Amino acid sequence: MASLIIAVITIILIILSSLLLPQIKIKKIKLQTYWIVALVGALSLLVIKEVTISELYTHFTSSKIGPLQILILFISMTILSIFLDEVNFFKYLATQVTNHVKGKQIYIFLSLYALTSILTVFTSNDIIILTFTPFICYFAKHAKINPIPYLIAEFIAANTWSMMLIIGNPTNIYIASYFDIDFAEYFMKMAMPTIITGLTTLLLMVIVFSKKLHEPIILDEEHSTIKNKFLLIVGLFNLITCTVILAISSYINIEMWIVTLIFALSLIISSLIYALVKREKPVELKNTLKRAPWNLVPFLLSMFTIVFAVTKSGVLDILINIFESTDSNFVYGITSFFACNLLNNIPMSVLFTEILELSHANMNNIYTVIAASNIGAFLTPIGALAGIMWLSLLKKQKLKFSFVSFMEYGSIFAIPAILIVILMITII
Repeated sequence: MASLIIAVITIILIILSSLLLPQIKIKKIKLQTYWIVALVGALSLLVIKEVTISELYTHFTSSKIGPLQILILFISMTILSIFLDEVNFFKYLATQVTNHVKGKQIYIFLSLYALTSILTVFTSNDIIILTFTPFICYFAKHAKINPIPYLIAEFIAANTWSMMLIIGNPTNIYIASYFDIDFAEYFMKMAMPTIITGLTTLLLMVIVFSKKLHEPIILDEEHSTIKNKFLLIVGLFNLITCTVILAISSYINIEMWIVTLIFALSLIISSLIYALVKREKPVELKNTLKRAPWNLVPFLLSMFTIVFAVTKSGVLDILINIFESTDSNFVYGITSFFACNLLNNIPMSVLFTEILELSHANMNNIYTVIAASNIGAFLTPIGALAGIMWLSLLKKQKLKFSFVSFMEYGSIFAIPAILIVILMITII
């Protein structure tokens, strides 16, 4: 019971800290509070001996894929994506789109949605949100138009098309890797549900924002350049080649985390050699490593610990009994969808992985929970760290967008999206 109480308190404090006090500053160092709260919760369980270090070691090392391997996979892919952002690749593409698609807002809206979706598939939702949110705010202010349709479209695109590939979201990586789903198998199953859900939400957005998107726009041409073409080529080569090898990794018998680590190291070494030859400081690489999501290391390890302690206590038995009595995708999907907005999608994924395994769920159930971990981000900012991060970026841009406004828009798109994706996974 103590482990459950600590788990509930920790999750509530993670949510509150993320919304009310997302970071603290100690001298010149800024720290995100969500991982600190999670770490305190995990350490509390160790202190009162609800779980021991030896038990954790055994549990983590005996798992099908350990948390460190998952973290290496996600952080390596993130480094490849952030590096491209550092050489101005994403902003350059966005600027080219807005410069070449002139006239009606609807054309710009559809073009930016398409660009966001495509880039999300091959990078990750968090990177796209970090990169495109400030750009959209600047673009809308410059063009004197309402930024909300574009921001909503960006957020929904990033958290829909992230379902298509296993690398699109850390929750995809965690759940799929745990159940030994390889890159190609994942893509074959999730491609069509992602496409249908993406097109459906796009149609809904066009209908909802129709009036705003038909307002006139005056847009001057913007200029954005690639900072370093050689480094761009290096970054694109590593990302594209990494993605291709991930797609065939199961056929050449190499684990995905090893593939991503190799290409992240390749990028780092290439950048250092280039800087050495040019006798320059590796600024882009330094900024990339600084921006990498290192906070996920203590956060994910802490959440593993908390969920393991709750599972060990037997509290999950009640939930498992409920799920054992059904193999309905809608039960798994709707439950995990709302759980995202109570726990956040990463803790939900850790928790539901245990439930999926112990309740002997089928493969469709597993894919449904993966989908819910992405679509769950639509409903409230609590649904994913991406939502909290997105609101924080809007606040920095001095754009008012409340928690209630998020839910008002979120409910319009989230409910149809989760129902459609569950249906598609069920019938395909």
